[in-house]
Amino acid sequence: MQSVAIVIPARYSSSRFPGKPLADILGKPMIQHVYEKAASIKNTTVVVATDDDRILSVVHSFGGKGMMTRPDHASGTDRLVEVMNEIDADLYINLQGDEPLVRVEDLELLIKAMTADTSIEVGTLYHAISAHQAKDPNTVKVVTSHSGRACYFSRSPIPFTRDKDRQASYKQHVGVYAYRKSILEKYTQLDESHIETVEQLEQLRLLDSDVDIYAFEVMPTGPGVDTPKDLEKVISILKGEQSDNEKSLLSDIELVITDVDGVLTDGGIYYDEHGECMKRFHVRDGLGIKLLQQAGVKVAVLSGRDSKALRKRLADLGIDIFNLGVKNKEVACKDIIKQVGTTKANTLYIGDDSIDLPAFISCGLAVTVADAPEYIKSQCDLILDTQGGFGAFRELADKILMEQGNFKLLDDPSTFLKVHAAVTQ
Repeated sequence: MQSVAIVIPARYSSSRFPGKPLADILGKPMIQHVYEKAASIKNTTVVVATDDDRILSVVHSFGGKGMMTRPDHASGTDRLVEVMNEIDADLYINLQGDEPLVRVEDLELLIKAMTADTSIEVGTLYHAISAHQAKDPNTVKVVTSHSGRACYFSRSPIPFTRDKDRQASYKQHVGVYAYRKSILEKYTQLDESHIETVEQLEQLRLLDSDVDIYAFEVMPTGPGVDTPKDLEKVISILKGEQSDNEKSLLSDIELVITDVDGVLTDGGIYYDEHGECMKRFHVRDGLGIKLLQQAGVKVAVLSGRDSKALRKRLADLGIDIFNLGVKNKEVACKDIIKQVGTTKANTLYIGDDSIDLPAFISCGLAVTVADAPEYIKSQCDLILDTQGGFGAFRELADKILMEQGNFKLLDDPSTFLKVHAAVTQ
Protein backbone atom coordinates (compact mmCIF):
# COMPACT_ATOMS: atom_id res chain seq x y z
CA MET A 1 0.00 0.00 0.00
CA GLN A 2 1.47 3.34 -1.08
CA SER A 3 0.86 6.24 1.31
CA VAL A 4 -0.82 9.31 -0.25
CA ALA A 5 -0.81 12.93 0.93
CA ILE A 6 -3.14 15.50 -0.65
CA VAL A 7 -1.68 18.96 -0.24
CA ILE A 8 -3.85 22.03 -0.86
CA PRO A 9 -1.75 25.20 -1.37
CA ALA A 10 -3.75 28.28 -0.30
CA ARG A 11 -2.33 31.81 -0.43
CA TYR A 12 -4.16 34.82 0.97
CA SER A 13 -2.57 37.40 -1.31
CA SER A 14 -3.87 37.52 -4.87
CA SER A 15 -3.72 40.43 -7.29
CA ARG A 16 -7.13 39.58 -8.76
CA PHE A 17 -8.89 38.24 -5.66
CA PRO A 18 -7.29 38.89 -2.24
CA GLY A 19 -8.44 36.47 0.46
CA LYS A 20 -9.81 34.08 -2.15
CA PRO A 21 -9.56 30.86 -0.06
CA LEU A 22 -11.87 32.39 2.55
CA ALA A 23 -14.55 33.51 0.08
CA ASP A 24 -18.00 32.32 1.13
CA ILE A 25 -19.71 29.69 -1.02
CA LEU A 26 -23.16 28.75 0.24
CA GLY A 27 -22.22 29.23 3.88
CA LYS A 28 -18.74 27.69 3.81
CA PRO A 29 -15.34 29.18 2.96
CA MET A 30 -14.04 27.98 -0.39
CA ILE A 31 -11.06 26.20 1.19
CA GLN A 32 -13.48 24.06 3.24
CA HIS A 33 -15.28 22.90 0.08
CA VAL A 34 -11.97 21.76 -1.41
CA TYR A 35 -10.74 20.20 1.84
CA GLU A 36 -13.90 18.17 2.37
CA LYS A 37 -13.73 16.78 -1.18
CA ALA A 38 -10.14 15.63 -0.59
CA ALA A 39 -10.84 14.30 2.91
CA SER A 40 -13.60 12.03 1.58
CA ILE A 41 -10.97 9.91 -0.19
CA LYS A 42 -10.00 6.93 1.95
CA ASN A 43 -6.46 6.23 3.16
CA THR A 44 -5.10 9.71 2.47
CA THR A 45 -3.60 12.48 4.56
CA VAL A 46 -4.98 15.93 3.70
CA VAL A 47 -3.27 19.18 4.67
CA VAL A 48 -3.73 22.83 3.68
CA ALA A 49 -0.40 24.55 3.08
CA THR A 50 -0.79 28.27 3.62
CA ASP A 51 1.23 31.40 4.30
CA ASP A 52 -1.43 33.25 6.29
CA ASP A 53 -2.68 32.89 9.87
CA ARG A 54 -6.26 33.75 8.85
CA ILE A 55 -6.47 30.80 6.49
CA LEU A 56 -4.84 28.48 9.02
CA SER A 57 -7.30 29.58 11.70
CA VAL A 58 -10.30 28.88 9.44
CA VAL A 59 -8.96 25.45 8.50
CA HIS A 60 -8.57 24.54 12.17
CA SER A 61 -12.07 25.89 12.93
CA PHE A 62 -13.73 23.32 10.67
CA GLY A 63 -11.51 20.51 11.96
CA GLY A 64 -9.05 20.46 9.08
CA LYS A 65 -5.29 20.00 9.17
CA GLY A 66 -3.18 22.99 8.18
CA MET A 67 0.46 23.94 8.02
CA MET A 68 2.20 27.31 7.83
CA THR A 69 4.72 27.57 5.00
CA ARG A 70 7.12 30.26 3.86
CA PRO A 71 5.54 33.28 2.07
CA ASP A 72 8.24 33.50 -0.62
CA HIS A 73 7.47 30.34 -2.61
CA ALA A 74 7.35 30.98 -6.34
CA SER A 75 4.81 28.23 -7.05
CA GLY A 76 2.49 25.71 -5.48
CA THR A 77 5.01 22.98 -6.23
CA ASP A 78 7.68 24.77 -4.21
CA ARG A 79 5.22 24.96 -1.30
CA LEU A 80 4.55 21.26 -1.76
CA VAL A 81 8.26 20.51 -1.35
CA GLU A 82 8.28 22.26 2.02
CA VAL A 83 5.29 20.17 3.14
CA MET A 84 7.07 17.01 2.01
CA ASN A 85 9.80 17.69 4.52
CA GLU A 86 7.19 17.56 7.31
CA ILE A 87 4.73 14.94 6.06
CA ASP A 88 6.10 11.67 4.77
CA ALA A 89 4.31 9.89 1.91
CA ASP A 90 5.06 7.92 -1.25
CA LEU A 91 2.75 9.99 -3.41
CA TYR A 92 1.85 13.68 -3.15
CA ILE A 93 -1.23 15.18 -4.80
CA ASN A 94 -1.14 18.92 -5.46
CA LEU A 95 -4.75 20.15 -5.37
CA GLN A 96 -5.34 23.89 -5.75
CA GLY A 97 -7.41 25.59 -3.06
CA ASP A 98 -9.46 27.52 -5.64
CA GLU A 99 -11.11 24.42 -7.19
CA PRO A 100 -14.35 24.00 -5.19
CA LEU A 101 -15.96 22.02 -8.04
CA VAL A 102 -13.22 19.38 -8.14
CA ARG A 103 -14.67 15.87 -8.43
CA VAL A 104 -13.65 13.22 -5.94
CA GLU A 105 -13.75 10.54 -8.65
CA ASP A 106 -11.15 12.47 -10.69
CA LEU A 107 -8.76 12.55 -7.75
CA GLU A 108 -9.36 8.86 -7.13
CA LEU A 109 -8.68 8.09 -10.80
CA LEU A 110 -5.34 9.90 -10.63
CA ILE A 111 -4.32 8.15 -7.41
CA LYS A 112 -5.34 4.75 -8.78
CA ALA A 113 -3.39 5.29 -12.01
CA MET A 114 -0.26 6.34 -10.14
CA THR A 115 -0.38 3.49 -7.65
CA ALA A 116 -1.01 0.95 -10.43
CA ASP A 117 2.06 2.00 -12.43
CA THR A 118 4.99 2.94 -10.20
CA SER A 119 7.11 3.83 -13.23
CA ILE A 120 5.09 7.03 -13.71
CA GLU A 121 6.82 9.83 -11.84
CA VAL A 122 4.33 12.66 -12.42
CA GLY A 123 0.65 12.41 -13.31
CA THR A 124 -2.03 14.97 -14.13
CA LEU A 125 -5.49 15.24 -15.73
CA TYR A 126 -7.11 16.63 -18.88
CA HIS A 127 -10.45 16.75 -20.66
CA ALA A 128 -11.59 17.49 -24.20
CA ILE A 129 -12.57 21.04 -25.21
CA SER A 130 -13.80 22.70 -28.38
CA ALA A 131 -11.71 24.66 -30.86
CA HIS A 132 -13.38 27.83 -29.62
CA GLN A 133 -12.40 27.17 -26.00
CA ALA A 134 -8.85 26.33 -27.08
CA LYS A 135 -8.35 29.94 -28.22
CA ASP A 136 -8.47 31.24 -24.64
CA PRO A 137 -4.90 31.81 -23.34
CA ASN A 138 -6.13 31.30 -19.77
CA THR A 139 -7.05 27.75 -20.75
CA VAL A 140 -3.90 25.62 -20.70
CA LYS A 141 -3.80 23.00 -23.46
CA VAL A 142 -1.86 19.74 -23.54
CA VAL A 143 -0.86 17.41 -26.37
CA THR A 144 -0.32 13.77 -25.43
CA SER A 145 1.24 10.75 -27.08
CA HIS A 146 -0.58 7.46 -27.68
CA SER A 147 0.65 6.23 -24.30
CA GLY A 148 -0.70 9.31 -22.49
CA ARG A 149 2.67 11.02 -22.02
CA ALA A 150 2.40 14.80 -22.20
CA CYS A 151 4.35 16.12 -25.19
CA TYR A 152 3.80 19.81 -24.42
CA PHE A 153 1.63 22.27 -22.48
CA SER A 154 0.76 25.68 -23.87
CA ARG A 155 -1.52 28.67 -23.59
CA SER A 156 -1.73 28.68 -27.38
CA PRO A 157 -4.11 26.35 -29.25
CA ILE A 158 -2.14 23.14 -29.82
CA PRO A 159 -1.95 21.42 -32.19
CA PHE A 160 -1.95 24.18 -34.82
CA THR A 161 -4.31 23.48 -37.72
CA ARG A 162 -2.40 24.21 -40.90
CA ASP A 163 -5.02 22.80 -43.29
CA LYS A 164 -8.44 24.32 -42.60
CA ASP A 165 -10.12 21.23 -44.06
CA ARG A 166 -8.76 19.17 -41.16
CA GLN A 167 -10.22 19.24 -37.67
CA ALA A 168 -7.96 19.18 -34.61
CA SER A 169 -8.97 17.83 -31.22
CA TYR A 170 -7.98 19.87 -28.17
CA LYS A 171 -7.31 18.87 -24.57
CA GLN A 172 -7.53 21.20 -21.60
CA HIS A 173 -5.06 20.57 -18.80
CA VAL A 174 -6.64 20.23 -15.38
CA GLY A 175 -4.20 21.61 -12.79
CA VAL A 176 -4.10 18.66 -10.41
CA TYR A 177 -0.74 16.88 -10.11
CA ALA A 178 0.51 13.68 -8.54
CA TYR A 179 4.23 13.48 -7.73
CA ARG A 180 6.50 10.71 -6.55
CA LYS A 181 8.52 11.75 -3.54
CA SER A 182 11.74 11.27 -5.52
CA ILE A 183 10.67 13.91 -8.06
CA LEU A 184 9.81 16.49 -5.41
CA GLU A 185 13.16 15.89 -3.75
CA LYS A 186 14.97 17.07 -6.86
CA TYR A 187 12.41 19.63 -8.14
CA THR A 188 13.96 22.65 -6.43
CA GLN A 189 17.34 21.68 -7.90
CA LEU A 190 16.04 21.86 -11.46
CA ASP A 191 16.91 24.97 -13.42
CA GLU A 192 14.01 27.22 -14.41
CA SER A 193 13.55 26.70 -18.13
CA HIS A 194 13.11 29.26 -20.89
CA ILE A 195 9.77 27.83 -22.02
CA GLU A 196 8.51 27.85 -18.43
CA THR A 197 9.28 31.57 -18.19
CA VAL A 198 7.73 32.38 -21.57
CA GLU A 199 4.50 30.41 -21.08
CA GLN A 200 4.36 30.98 -17.29
CA LEU A 201 3.66 27.27 -16.79
CA GLU A 202 5.71 25.61 -14.07
CA GLN A 203 5.14 22.06 -15.37
CA LEU A 204 7.32 22.90 -18.38
CA ARG A 205 10.34 22.87 -16.06
CA LEU A 206 9.83 19.14 -15.66
CA LEU A 207 9.47 18.47 -19.39
CA ASP A 208 12.54 20.59 -20.11
CA SER A 209 14.45 18.48 -17.57
CA ASP A 210 13.39 15.22 -19.28
CA VAL A 211 10.89 14.28 -16.57
CA ASP A 212 7.86 12.60 -18.14
CA ILE A 213 4.35 13.72 -17.16
CA TYR A 214 1.45 11.39 -17.92
CA ALA A 215 -2.04 12.83 -18.39
CA PHE A 216 -5.27 10.93 -17.71
CA GLU A 217 -8.60 11.86 -19.26
CA VAL A 218 -11.63 12.88 -17.20
CA MET A 219 -15.00 14.38 -18.04
CA PRO A 220 -15.14 18.19 -18.50
CA THR A 221 -14.77 19.93 -15.17
CA GLY A 222 -16.32 23.02 -13.65
CA PRO A 223 -14.39 26.32 -13.55
CA GLY A 224 -11.86 27.25 -10.90
CA VAL A 225 -11.98 30.59 -9.08
CA ASP A 226 -9.52 33.27 -10.15
CA THR A 227 -11.74 36.34 -9.83
CA PRO A 228 -14.92 37.43 -7.98
CA LYS A 229 -16.79 36.89 -11.26
CA ASP A 230 -15.62 33.26 -11.31
CA LEU A 231 -16.92 32.91 -7.76
CA GLU A 232 -20.39 34.06 -8.85
CA LYS A 233 -20.34 31.48 -11.63
CA VAL A 234 -19.38 28.66 -9.26
CA ILE A 235 -22.13 29.63 -6.82
CA SER A 236 -24.67 29.65 -9.65
CA ILE A 237 -23.55 26.20 -10.75
CA LEU A 238 -23.82 24.80 -7.21
CA LYS A 239 -27.31 26.29 -6.97
CA GLY A 240 -28.21 24.65 -10.29
CA GLU A 241 -28.98 28.01 -11.89
CA GLN A 242 -26.75 27.70 -14.97
CA SER A 243 -24.27 25.44 -16.68
CA ASP A 244 -20.58 26.22 -16.38
CA ASN A 245 -20.10 27.59 -19.89
CA GLU A 246 -23.31 29.00 -21.36
CA LYS A 247 -23.17 32.41 -19.68
CA SER A 248 -19.98 33.70 -21.23
CA LEU A 249 -20.62 31.94 -24.54
CA LEU A 250 -23.94 33.55 -25.48
CA SER A 251 -23.79 37.03 -23.96
CA ASP A 252 -22.17 38.74 -26.98
CA ILE A 253 -23.90 36.95 -29.86
CA GLU A 254 -25.19 39.35 -32.53
CA LEU A 255 -25.71 36.93 -35.43
CA VAL A 256 -27.01 33.37 -35.52
CA ILE A 257 -26.45 31.39 -38.73
CA THR A 258 -28.42 28.17 -38.91
CA ASP A 259 -28.34 25.10 -41.10
CA VAL A 260 -31.70 23.75 -42.30
CA ASP A 261 -31.84 19.97 -42.70
CA GLY A 262 -31.27 18.34 -39.32
CA VAL A 263 -31.61 21.64 -37.39
CA LEU A 264 -34.75 23.49 -38.50
CA THR A 265 -36.15 20.21 -39.88
CA ASP A 266 -35.92 16.61 -38.75
CA GLY A 267 -33.89 15.84 -41.87
CA GLY A 268 -36.82 14.34 -43.76
CA ILE A 269 -37.11 15.21 -47.45
CA TYR A 270 -40.36 14.46 -49.31
CA TYR A 271 -40.25 13.82 -53.06
CA ASP A 272 -42.83 13.58 -55.80
CA GLU A 273 -42.21 12.95 -59.49
CA HIS A 274 -41.02 16.54 -59.86
CA GLY A 275 -38.50 16.32 -57.04
CA GLU A 276 -38.44 17.69 -53.52
CA CYS A 277 -41.70 19.39 -52.58
CA MET A 278 -42.03 19.39 -48.78
CA LYS A 279 -40.03 19.78 -45.56
CA ARG A 280 -41.23 19.45 -41.96
CA PHE A 281 -40.52 22.52 -39.80
CA HIS A 282 -41.38 23.13 -36.13
CA VAL A 283 -43.53 26.11 -35.18
CA ARG A 284 -41.52 26.76 -32.00
CA ASP A 285 -38.36 27.28 -34.04
CA GLY A 286 -40.15 29.88 -36.13
CA LEU A 287 -41.22 31.77 -33.03
CA GLY A 288 -37.69 31.52 -31.64
CA ILE A 289 -36.32 33.12 -34.80
CA LYS A 290 -38.77 36.02 -34.60
CA LEU A 291 -38.09 36.58 -30.90
CA LEU A 292 -34.35 36.77 -31.56
CA GLN A 293 -34.98 39.29 -34.32
CA GLN A 294 -37.15 41.35 -31.96
CA ALA A 295 -34.25 41.35 -29.49
CA GLY A 296 -31.89 42.68 -32.15
CA VAL A 297 -30.10 39.40 -32.89
CA LYS A 298 -29.82 38.78 -36.62
CA VAL A 299 -30.76 35.32 -37.93
CA ALA A 300 -29.43 33.98 -41.23
CA VAL A 301 -30.06 30.66 -42.98
CA LEU A 302 -27.42 28.63 -44.79
CA SER A 303 -28.19 25.41 -46.64
CA GLY A 304 -26.53 23.10 -49.10
CA ARG A 305 -29.95 22.55 -50.66
CA ASP A 306 -32.45 24.84 -52.35
CA SER A 307 -36.18 24.22 -52.80
CA LYS A 308 -39.51 26.00 -53.14
CA ALA A 309 -40.58 24.64 -49.77
CA LEU A 310 -37.56 26.18 -48.07
CA ARG A 311 -37.94 29.52 -49.81
CA LYS A 312 -41.60 29.63 -48.78
CA ARG A 313 -40.67 29.05 -45.14
CA LEU A 314 -38.03 31.79 -45.23
CA ALA A 315 -40.53 34.20 -46.75
CA ASP A 316 -43.10 33.40 -44.06
CA LEU A 317 -40.53 34.09 -41.35
CA GLY A 318 -39.33 37.28 -42.98
CA ILE A 319 -35.74 36.03 -43.20
CA ASP A 320 -33.91 38.06 -45.82
CA ILE A 321 -30.37 36.93 -45.00
CA PHE A 322 -29.79 33.50 -46.53
CA ASN A 323 -27.63 31.54 -48.93
CA LEU A 324 -29.06 28.36 -50.47
CA GLY A 325 -27.44 25.64 -52.55
CA VAL A 326 -24.11 26.43 -50.90
CA LYS A 327 -21.05 24.33 -51.72
CA ASN A 328 -18.54 26.08 -49.45
CA LYS A 329 -20.08 26.94 -46.07
CA GLU A 330 -16.87 28.46 -44.72
CA VAL A 331 -16.84 31.15 -47.40
CA ALA A 332 -20.63 31.60 -47.21
CA CYS A 333 -20.46 32.27 -43.46
CA LYS A 334 -17.73 34.86 -43.94
CA ASP A 335 -19.85 36.59 -46.57
CA ILE A 336 -22.89 36.70 -44.27
CA ILE A 337 -20.83 38.05 -41.36
CA LYS A 338 -19.53 40.80 -43.63
CA GLN A 339 -23.03 41.52 -44.96
CA VAL A 340 -24.46 41.89 -41.44
CA GLY A 341 -21.53 44.03 -40.34
CA THR A 342 -20.55 42.04 -37.27
CA THR A 343 -17.50 39.95 -36.37
CA LYS A 344 -16.60 36.29 -36.18
CA ALA A 345 -16.45 36.50 -32.38
CA ASN A 346 -20.07 37.71 -32.24
CA THR A 347 -21.39 35.03 -34.60
CA LEU A 348 -22.86 31.62 -33.75
CA TYR A 349 -23.39 28.76 -36.18
CA ILE A 350 -25.70 25.84 -35.45
CA GLY A 351 -25.34 22.69 -37.53
CA ASP A 352 -25.68 18.95 -37.19
CA ASP A 353 -23.29 17.06 -39.48
CA SER A 354 -19.92 16.94 -41.25
CA ILE A 355 -21.04 19.35 -43.95
CA ASP A 356 -21.20 22.03 -41.23
CA LEU A 357 -17.60 21.67 -40.04
CA PRO A 358 -16.27 24.36 -42.43
CA ALA A 359 -18.94 26.75 -41.09
CA PHE A 360 -17.79 26.10 -37.51
CA ILE A 361 -14.35 27.38 -38.53
CA SER A 362 -15.73 30.70 -39.77
CA CYS A 363 -17.83 31.47 -36.69
CA GLY A 364 -16.80 32.24 -33.14
CA LEU A 365 -19.22 29.79 -31.56
CA ALA A 366 -20.27 26.32 -32.71
CA VAL A 367 -23.55 24.74 -31.55
CA THR A 368 -25.15 21.42 -32.41
CA VAL A 369 -28.36 19.48 -31.72
CA ALA A 370 -28.86 16.58 -29.33
CA ASP A 371 -28.98 13.92 -32.06
CA ALA A 372 -25.81 15.01 -33.86
CA PRO A 373 -23.01 12.41 -34.23
CA GLU A 374 -20.47 12.30 -31.42
CA TYR A 375 -17.65 13.44 -33.70
CA ILE A 376 -19.65 16.61 -34.44
CA LYS A 377 -20.45 17.21 -30.78
CA SER A 378 -16.73 17.04 -29.98
CA GLN A 379 -16.16 20.09 -32.22
CA CYS A 380 -18.86 22.24 -30.63
CA ASP A 381 -18.95 24.72 -27.76
CA LEU A 382 -22.56 24.01 -26.83
CA ILE A 383 -24.69 20.88 -27.29
CA LEU A 384 -28.44 21.36 -27.07
CA ASP A 385 -30.80 18.99 -25.25
CA THR A 386 -33.33 18.92 -28.11
CA GLN A 387 -33.16 17.04 -31.39
CA GLY A 388 -33.08 18.85 -34.71
CA GLY A 389 -36.54 19.63 -36.11
CA PHE A 390 -38.20 19.25 -32.69
CA GLY A 391 -37.58 22.72 -31.24
CA ALA A 392 -33.77 22.72 -30.97
CA PHE A 393 -33.48 26.22 -32.44
CA ARG A 394 -36.10 27.49 -29.98
CA GLU A 395 -34.03 26.04 -27.11
CA LEU A 396 -31.01 27.95 -28.40
CA ALA A 397 -33.03 31.14 -28.89
CA ASP A 398 -34.33 30.99 -25.32
CA LYS A 399 -30.80 30.54 -23.97
CA ILE A 400 -29.57 33.58 -25.91
CA LEU A 401 -32.54 35.72 -24.87
CA MET A 402 -32.17 34.83 -21.20
CA GLU A 403 -28.41 35.33 -21.22
CA GLN A 404 -28.77 38.74 -22.83
CA GLY A 405 -31.43 39.83 -20.36
CA ASN A 406 -34.46 39.73 -22.67
CA PHE A 407 -36.64 37.81 -20.23
CA LYS A 408 -39.77 39.87 -20.98
CA LEU A 409 -39.90 38.58 -24.53
CA LEU A 410 -40.34 35.11 -23.06
CA ASP A 411 -42.50 35.47 -19.98
CA ASP A 412 -44.25 38.86 -20.00
CA PRO A 413 -47.68 38.84 -21.77
CA SER A 414 -47.87 42.60 -22.32
CA THR A 415 -44.42 42.73 -23.89
CA PHE A 416 -45.22 39.78 -26.13
CA LEU A 417 -48.46 41.40 -27.30
CA LYS A 418 -46.55 44.50 -28.39
CA VAL A 419 -44.46 42.44 -30.80
CA HIS A 420 -47.13 39.87 -31.66
CA ALA A 421 -48.05 41.51 -34.96
CA ALA A 422 -44.55 40.82 -36.28
CA VAL A 423 -44.32 37.29 -34.95
CA THR A 424 -44.76 34.30 -37.24
CA GLN A 425 -44.50 30.70 -36.12
